[in-house]
Amino acid sequence: MDVRQLRAFLAVAEDLHFGRAAHRLHLAQPHLSRTIRALEDELAAPLFTRSTRRVELTPAGAALVEHARAMVAIDDRAHAAVAAAHAGRSGRVRLSFAGPSAHGVVGQLARAVRERHPLIDLEFLPGRYGTTAVAELLRDEADLALARFTEPPAGVRGRVVARDRCVVAVPAHHRLAGRDTLGFGDFRGEPVVAFPESYGSAVREVFVDRCHAAGFAPTFAQAAPDSWTCVALVSAGVGLHFTTASAVAQLPLDGVVIRELADPVPPILVHLLWRATDDNPALGHVLDTAAELLTPQ
Repeated sequence: MDVRQLRAFLAVAEDLHFGRAAHRLHLAQPHLSRTIRALEDELAAPLFTRSTRRVELTPAGAALVEHARAMVAIDDRAHAAVAAAHAGRSGRVRLSFAGPSAHGVVGQLARAVRERHPLIDLEFLPGRYGTTAVAELLRDEADLALARFTEPPAGVRGRVVARDRCVVAVPAHHRLAGRDTLGFGDFRGEPVVAFPESYGSAVREVFVDRCHAAGFAPTFAQAAPDSWTCVALVSAGVGLHFTTASAVAQLPLDGVVIRELADPVPPILVHLLWRATDDNPALGHVLDTAAELLTPQ
């Protein structure tokens, strides 16, 4: 019993007429009749009673109808799924990103992909920063990454999708909270909250480089795994936090003030990154959507 036979059976069961069913299936009527007889022989039961005037389902035929419809539907879904995957209309794309600083871009892209390509499953991998995100791409542990760098990273393809400026989160009662702007010299001797060095955060790298250029090494009071925790520690008075405007825009700032930098700092560039050798067709559709949607300001 194959799907071809079941489709023929359902056509006759619905029309109760071999001629009309054959026309609908674009088959010669003798061929359709042979197909039904072969199915009846396989099932060892008559499926139709035939006379010169009418065709009717037998009890055995009536019992087969719903099962035949279910099997044909499974076959249709299987063909559709394979065609969609081959064309990239369905599939999985793993997107890594840091945290609150990426939420706006991630949300915008996710909504557009869901509207335009509803069969593509975007899997989100938060908490990936800088060089860590690039390493995961190269190990095929992610398909796309949103990461911040001052220069394009090596080993992957990508393009800039946003620009971000650096700011400082300061405890509201800190002596520097009354200043409109801060310079890197103001960090000398001040405890600082930051991501762990192992994250490979470009923001931390810029901060450390600028402190060294100002003639001192920063004093890290505590490492925190994400921006929420960093800002919470700032609110608790643990230290200052060098971060980006897009990150603090997504966070509660009770007990925290945000200050601009007086010293010129190049913008942190947000890169959308992927492997040059990736042949996932679903990824191509996501990249096309991102190219239309994400334009740096």
